[in-house]
Amino acid sequence: MIYVFKTSVDSPSKLESATALLHKLLPETLWNFDLEDCDNILRVDSELDVATLLLNNNVFDCIELE
Repeated sequence: MIYVFKTSVDSPSKLESATALLHKLLPETLWNFDLEDCDNILRVDSELDVATLLLNNNVFDCIELE
């Protein structure tokens, strides 16, 4: 399943922190950020329910888009 999130990742330092968190939380999962999008989109391709993991993190804000 592909999850799409609007995020607060809008700078290289936030991207670095978010990348470290995603590698830790979702080591075997494909994901990418689109920081050229006005919503700083994060797409995650996973069979896991990643929404719960990501919505409650302390590194960056994210809102699941439908």
